[in-house]
Parts: sequence; C-alpha cells; structure tokens
Amino acid sequence: MDIPTWVWWTTIIVTMSVLLFDIVIIGRRPHEPSMKEVSVSLAIYVGLAIVFGIGVWVFSGHDYGVQFFAGWLTEYSLSIDNLFIFIIIMAKFGVPRKYQQEALMVGIVLALIMRAIFIFVGAAAINQFSWIFYIFGLFLIWTAFKLAQEGASDDDEEYEENKLIKFVEARFPATEEWHGIKIVVKENGKRLITPMFLVILALGTTDLLFALDSIPAIYGLTQEPYLVLTANIFALMGLRQLYFLIGGLLQRLIYLSYGLAVLLGFIGVKLILHAMHENELPFINGGEPIEWAPDIPTLMSLGIIILILGVTTVASLVASARGVEGKSSLASAMDEPDEAARTSSDERDDQVPDTSGDVDRVDRS
Repeated sequence: MDIPTWVWWTTIIVTMSVLLFDIVIIGRRPHEPSMKEVSVSLAIYVGLAIVFGIGVWVFSGHDYGVQFFAGWLTEYSLSIDNLFIFIIIMAKFGVPRKYQQEALMVGIVLALIMRAIFIFVGAAAINQFSWIFYIFGLFLIWTAFKLAQEGASDDDEEYEENKLIKFVEARFPATEEWHGIKIVVKENGKRLITPMFLVILALGTTDLLFALDSIPAIYGLTQEPYLVLTANIFALMGLRQLYFLIGGLLQRLIYLSYGLAVLLGFIGVKLILHAMHENELPFINGGEPIEWAPDIPTLMSLGIIILILGVTTVASLVASARGVEGKSSLASAMDEPDEAARTSSDERDDQVPDTSGDVDRVDRS
C-alpha cells in the first residue's frame, strides 16, 4: 500500500484540527454533555470511520478495506476496555462531572501520541526483523491469559496509583482543590500542582500500558502503518462520547474481559502462525519457513472478531438481565464521581465561600 506523503500530512492535520476544535469548545464551556450531544458526536465519528473504510476498500482494494475494518473493530473493543480504567480513575480522584470531559480529552491526546510512537517503532521493527511477530504473539497470549484471570477473579480490585504518581505526590506541593482545567496554580506565592495534574498523569501512564497491548494486536491484522494509525485515530476519537453514553452499560458487560482475552489470544496465535509461515530463525526448522503453518486470511479474522464481540456482548447482557453481577470495582465506581461531587458540595457549604474562581475540593476517599 503506497501512501503519498501529502495523504499522511493531510491525515495528521485533520486529526489535529478535530482535536483542537474539541479542546477549544470544551475549554470554553466545561459541562457534562447531554445524551443527545454525545449520541450525535459518536454517530458522526462512527459514520466517518465507516466511510473511510469504504474509501480504502474502493481506492486501495477490498483486502486493505477488510484490514482497516478488522483493525478498527479490534482497537474499538480494546478502547472500551480503556473506559473501565478511566471510570475507576475518575472515581478514585473524585473528578467533578463537569471537568471529566477535559481530563478525557487530554487522555485521548496522550493516547494518540503514544500509540503513534509505538506504531512507527513497530513498523520499523517489523521491516527489520520478521521474528518480532513471535514476540508480539507470545505477548498477546500472555495478556489474554492475564485478562481471563481478571475476569475469573472474585477479588474486588481497585485502581492503585503507580510509582510515578506516588513519587509526584510525595515530591511536589499540591492543592486539594479543583481549579477547573488548570494543572498548576499559584497560592501564597507558591506554585502548586492541582488534582487535574495527577488525573492527567494517571490517564497518561495508563494509556502507555494499553498501547503495549493494542499495537501488537492490530499488527496481527495489518502490517500497513497508515491503516494502523487511522484505525487507532477513529477508535479513540469517539472514546470521550462513548464514556458518557454507555457508562451505565459498561458495568453490564460482565464478560468483556473474557471476550477480549479470546480476541487477543486469537490474534496472538495468528501472529505466531504468520511468524512460522515466514520463519527466519536458524534454531527453528533450520531457518526455513514452516510450510504447514497456515496464514489466516484477514477476511476470516474480521468474521471471527465480529463473532467474538457479538457473543461477548449478548452473553453479558443476557447474564446481567438475569441478575449476574461482575466482581470488579467498576459497578461501585460508576456512582463515585457523583457521590464525590455531593460530598465536596456538602464540605463547601460548611466553609467560608471561596471567591477566587471556579474551585472544587477534591475527595480522594
């Protein structure tokens, strides 16, 4: 797939323009979006992704079109898994609902930057070392195993701050009040980091970990960097709207961990079979390709991905309707941001009014 330089730059400029437009609009009017607002925006993003995929199909051939749709669906499903962690992080830090859009937007921008870096590093590695598919495949199978373990666990796992966040909290002076979207404020002549700074740091480090899973997964479906990039862009663009639209539905997808485990496991096996099909490692089959290893067609991969996601969704909704509940911290986290906001409001009612601007006190309990 030969992509002209101007197409690359056009894609990057359009993406940056859309993100900048979102940031400016949200920044000017912090609010919790209505159901209509997020539904319309999400429909536009999904529609654009479908139109783009059809365009790839028409102008570059059906095989590349299938690769895009397979990659986009895979990245979208993994992005939904991101939402679980985002919700828990928002609850942990007690982010007021009206500021959650800003935090999510910054998190999405960081995710795009990190994934873009991994995409080009991965493309360079694939071009130089075909055996990298063995590593990608084994890593995805290990990730699938860990996801399946999480799904089977009865422990109510909570989000734990990583060492970087703990280091920042211990070394940098911070305020316990929310100052809108500001990450640094000046109080009594001292510069202090705000809770928003810590939230963005938490989202950014989480995005980095998710990029380690998602990029090897999509390279198991297409080796075209342009399709990998655009699939990630379209998967992440509607993530903010999806957060507000199906937040309540997420806690009903109780088998999502199992579904994603099967999905990543399948792609991991596909990558290893592909590596065997093009084997160059001297200690495996004398450095010769293993001819009996099948190379799973992309169209078959797309069908399997749709089947896995469909079965996972239907099984989850049916089980949820019958009263089966997931054993994770997501269900309680869904209501914690609102509860934290109510607690903050009650606290402020007992305090002297703050006239310094739009400030909310953080509740990290």
